[in-house]
Amino acid sequence: MYERSKQIDSFHIHGFQFWDGALVVASMKVGDALELRAEEDNPHDADAVALFFGNAKLGYVPACKNALLAQLLYFGHKDVVEARVLQVDLEADPWNQVRIGLYMTDARR
Repeated sequence: MYERSKQIDSFHIHGFQFWDGALVVASMKVGDALELRAEEDNPHDADAVALFFGNAKLGYVPACKNALLAQLLYFGHKDVVEARVLQVDLEADPWNQVRIGLYMTDARR
C-alpha cells in the first residue's frame, strides 16, 4: 500500500500579513489545497513561489525553502508537488496563523 502523497516540508506562509490572507483565513480549513505559482519576475527573489487560496494571494513559500520548488514549477512539473493547509490558528499572530504542508504527489494513483 502506498500513500497518496508524502509530506516533504511544512512552514508558515511568508508575508501572510501583507496579502489577502486576512480576508479568507476564517474560511480556510485543514486539508484545503492551495495553488503554487512561480513568480519568475519577482524583483526580490527569482525563485519566489506564491500561495493562493482561490483568487486570494496568501503570501509566499519562505525563501529558504523555495529554490527546488521554483525549478519544478518552471520546468512544468507542477503535478509532482502540492500544498495543503495543515493548521489554522485565528488567535496566533498574523504571520503564524496558517501552517502549510508541502507534499510530493504519488504518481501511482
